[in-house]
Amino acid sequence: MSIITVGTMAFDAIETPFGKVDQIVGGSATYVAYAASNFVKDVKQISIVGYDFPEAEMNELRARGVDGQGAQHVNVGV
Repeated sequence: MSIITVGTMAFDAIETPFGKVDQIVGGSATYVAYAASNFVKDVKQISIVGYDFPEAEMNELRARGVDGQGAQHVNVGV
């Protein structure tokens, strides 16, 4: 069985009463892929990814069985 996840892969900014982080890996498709990879080893990712999304994060997803060939890197804002 395989799963296809479609959505965003991006940076988020989070502010709580305990602190603020300006760049933390986020996006719905990122976390769906992480969660799905716990149960299924054939996860296909379809997303548009900003040029600044960390390659280390993409490598971590690949190591968990996520196929990122459908994640297209774009140079928005450069």
